[in-house]
Amino acid sequence: MWYNRKLLSALLVIFALVGVAATAAAGEKVTLLLDWFVNPDHAPIIVAQEMGYFKEQGLDVEITAPANPNDPPKLVAAGKADLAVSYQQQLHLQVDQGLPLVRIATLVATPLNSLVVLADSDIHTIADLKGKTIGYSVGGFETVLLKTMLAGAGLRLADVKLVNVNFSLAPSLLSKKVDAVIGAFRNFELNQMALEKHPGRAFFVEEYGVPAYDELIIVANRKAVGKPKLRKFVTALERGVQYVVNHPDESFKLFVKHHKDLDDELNRRAWADTLSRFALRPGAIDKKRYLDFAAFLKKQGLIKKIPPLDGFAVELR
Repeated sequence: MWYNRKLLSALLVIFALVGVAATAAAGEKVTLLLDWFVNPDHAPIIVAQEMGYFKEQGLDVEITAPANPNDPPKLVAAGKADLAVSYQQQLHLQVDQGLPLVRIATLVATPLNSLVVLADSDIHTIADLKGKTIGYSVGGFETVLLKTMLAGAGLRLADVKLVNVNFSLAPSLLSKKVDAVIGAFRNFELNQMALEKHPGRAFFVEEYGVPAYDELIIVANRKAVGKPKLRKFVTALERGVQYVVNHPDESFKLFVKHHKDLDDELNRRAWADTLSRFALRPGAIDKKRYLDFAAFLKKQGLIKKIPPLDGFAVELR
């Protein structure tokens, strides 16, 4: 009986040690919600996962595409997920609404948004949009972009006809239901149109009065900013960016390894067009640029006030 008790105690110790080792091997859990289905904009994340950079930081990162693209930041704000891929303009609006969100990293450091027309159309300048029909997907920010671009040519929103095309940007343009679209991503819609043998012409928002901004960012709950796992995530993400930029072809193979449906010409073109737009130092923040963009949104009436920068965007230490 004494030997049985001794054996049982030894086994319990062994099981406990095995459990600790297994937990350590699994890594600290981090839940990351994407903004949309997996696409080349997410390359640094996917490559960091495939190369084991998160694991090397002691993290077990679970990457999930949302059923509703509006949900990820809200779930982070509610404490139901650690991180979400979001948009800088969306961050400003949601913080203004009281959500406890903060930007901790940048994925795509330039605007991707653009106004697109058919290359063979009679629209060669913004002024040529007068009297034209313009499609959009999401009111609010896209309308403000268009309003700002038109103003530079002495036009107003009343000088054009707006039509909600419900994310069917390129098809609406190709079918000539509209003369132009605002909200087209220059790395996707332009390539989609080129493949359809109807190339487009883009007017880049940052060249027509809109302050430069980060297109895609990573947001966390403000209360979680001090957690070491967030800093570790950003460290691994930076290694992912570096690998993507240094080894684009090998990175694309890693990217499509578990997403075979993305191994096509459209995504290859989008991949090439996105490489130069990734933030090489995802954790770094241009404070003035963030405040300037906030001031722009306030002037346009999209937010009521500009909070202190560290209340919505931080550089983790």
